Amino acid sequence: QVQLVESGGGLVQAGGSLRLSCAASGRTFSHITMGWFRRAPGKEREFVAAIRWSGSTTYYGDSVKGRFTISRDNAKTSAYLQMNSLKPEDTAVYYCAANSLRFLSARYSAGDEYDSWGQGTQVTVSS
Repeated sequence: QVQLVESGGGLVQAGGSLRLSCAASGRTFSHITMGWFRRAPGKEREFVAAIRWSGSTTYYGDSVKGRFTISRDNAKTSAYLQMNSLKPEDTAVYYCAANSLRFLSARYSAGDEYDSWGQGTQVTVSS
């Protein structure tokens, strides 16, 4: 497994931006697929974005396409989520996740495709 620590959450006004970071340790980071999920109060966990080991392949949930950007820096063993044009409905706890085993690209949005999870960071968007 991989140890993951998120940071960068906070309170922002609608239309603003935040950048989340996820620091990873424990496995060869460059071989790991990284993802972001979120859970809003009273809702199911939702896939946000994922990025393959090379950084050249990314996936996004429909609700964040065009507003959020996932990236990674293998040298820093970190992944990032740049969130722009934030909306109140983006309010949630955001979790970093990692797939350190064989990644099935067809299941990129499935939570059980990821074997390691961070503790989460709260993002609150005020209207």
